Amino acid sequence: MKETIHTQCVVSGGGPAGIMLGYLLSRNGIDVVVLEKWPDFFRDFRGDTIHPSTMRALEELELLEDFLKLPHSEMSRMKFHFGENEVTIADFTKLSKVKPFIAFVPQWDFLDFLSTKAKEFGSFRLMMETEVTDFLIENGEKTGVLAKQKDNEFEINADYIVGADGRHSTLREKGDFVVDELGVPIDVLWFRISQEGIDKRESLGYMNKGHALIMLDRHDYWQCAYVIPKGEFDNIKKEGLEKFRETVSQVGHISEKCVSEIDSWNKVKLLSVSVDHVRKWAIENVLLIGDAAHAMSPIGGVGINYAIQDAIATANILVPAIKESRRPVDVLGHVQRRREAPTRRMQKVQIFLQNNLISPMLDPSKVTKMPLVFKLLEWFPVLRRIPTRIIGIGFQTEHID
Repeated sequence: MKETIHTQCVVSGGGPAGIMLGYLLSRNGIDVVVLEKWPDFFRDFRGDTIHPSTMRALEELELLEDFLKLPHSEMSRMKFHFGENEVTIADFTKLSKVKPFIAFVPQWDFLDFLSTKAKEFGSFRLMMETEVTDFLIENGEKTGVLAKQKDNEFEINADYIVGADGRHSTLREKGDFVVDELGVPIDVLWFRISQEGIDKRESLGYMNKGHALIMLDRHDYWQCAYVIPKGEFDNIKKEGLEKFRETVSQVGHISEKCVSEIDSWNKVKLLSVSVDHVRKWAIENVLLIGDAAHAMSPIGGVGINYAIQDAIATANILVPAIKESRRPVDVLGHVQRRREAPTRRMQKVQIFLQNNLISPMLDPSKVTKMPLVFKLLEWFPVLRRIPTRIIGIGFQTEHID
């Protein structure tokens, strides 16, 4: 007979949405089990940007002071190079009532920090190397999930089931949720370069002669994202590694010696970018949040922060519902009604930028010119308040109940 675990809420996925939701539920005395299929949180493709909106939530939870003790770097202004011209896109020092910067923290450190804090509550249980394989069905109703930890299979009975397991969500697939693909013309090549020999810099991105490079400061190395037209990675590899290094060197104003450590294609990982949206986030007692409900583009680095906002809204709705023993089918739809509009607005901004600014600039036959919208930001600094607000805060922020 399989082992059976009983809980009030089971969460599939130990990313920002899942861990934050687990923290918030357990903080309110709700019994919650969070399942993470990997043995640790270390992933190359996890985002690293903690925006002012998330730091405000941490402050409301009285966690911000401890969070900022983690090794991190801070970006108070977001700057980009277009050819030889630099422009400030966002100035977070102009934000009020929040921390005036974006914090760069490896996501595995952030998740370790948050899960450690959650474990202080007796009702939080995190099961690593454990993944959902299917729903547990009894009398035609979903009563929990089937899970597997290495070779051990077991059942988890739960009143509420939450899928926070990313854009390749098992619960999304098994639950037959309908997904609308919104289309993306770009992919990203992910690699690192040590900081030795590279001066500290304020600019985040570089665009020149059909190429685009983003550089994130991780203290002892640069995490780099090289933006390419979708499906072009094989053609780039055919041109050779030496050509790739030369391009990175030129675009990012990096010496050839510094990029020489990219000595194998194994050190260059392809991140296939997708943007999608689930039509109905909640079915019966199952809810999808974060990337499982709406995969975001890496543009603006807002994915973590929208996942956190989803988790806060979900907890604000679930805590009183669970305590009052209300039926999941009566309350879970409220999460989508709360979070869908701001999510769709952000996705529309990302798609507009991808299709009308980034993708055209990846054409090597065209001379790199600063787009008019960015010239306006340079000419009229007051206009920077718009991207500053969109990136730093988002279209709708949630507060801890």
